[in-house]
Amino acid sequence: MANSVLLNSIDHQEVKVITERSEKYGDNLWYSLTFPSEFRSVQAYYPIFFNKDVNTGEFFSVAMFGFQDKENLFLTNNKWDAPYIPLSVARQPFLIGLQKVNEDGEEKEQRVLHISMDHPRVNKEHGQELFLEFGGNTPYLDTIADMLEAIHHGMVDSKVFINSLIEHELLEPFTLEIKLDDKTQNQMLGFYIISEEKVSELSGDILAKLHAKGHLQAIYMAIASQSNIRGLLIRKNIQLGL
Repeated sequence: MANSVLLNSIDHQEVKVITERSEKYGDNLWYSLTFPSEFRSVQAYYPIFFNKDVNTGEFFSVAMFGFQDKENLFLTNNKWDAPYIPLSVARQPFLIGLQKVNEDGEEKEQRVLHISMDHPRVNKEHGQELFLEFGGNTPYLDTIADMLEAIHHGMVDSKVFINSLIEHELLEPFTLEIKLDDKTQNQMLGFYIISEEKVSELSGDILAKLHAKGHLQAIYMAIASQSNIRGLLIRKNIQLGL
């Protein structure tokens, strides 16, 4: 993020963060990052797909909000029309930074809380306060810190999870045929899903190993999330007045 700085109660005592949801605050997202430990919450409302980084070739999982760039079908009247917002969105404008510290003569990296001062949510007039009068964290900021910690561990676990999917060849390309009520048709390309058929063909030993790692539940959550595609289509038709 541009102008990302280490958050502290001296320089940022008066900083506030707007928490309402709107396109002007960057919520017009097509999809956002998610991770296996979040799948249970995400799959209740959003389809979970996998995408591939064009630079590294690495897969990552995403929660889908629409069918094209800058389309968030859950964003209506400055509200996010779902009880759960993925953590990678909810944590904005905060992010994890790394700070070098010296412990017993050994240099180590420590995770610290950063804030993007250029983010449209950041101001000094209105929104959630970050610090109490005498410098302690507000409950809001403590919640954000917990979110970032969950994201950090979630993304570490995600790499192990995706390696398991690749090892057992469970990911397959997915093309979504989008047919709207006005008879227009489009295709959504470039995403991957977990193959339910290939999962069903796994041996008992492999299933047991996936279960022991906590991966099996995440696999079934991702598969179950595909039922939310229909909900997205309904939202799209409503948006178009169809």
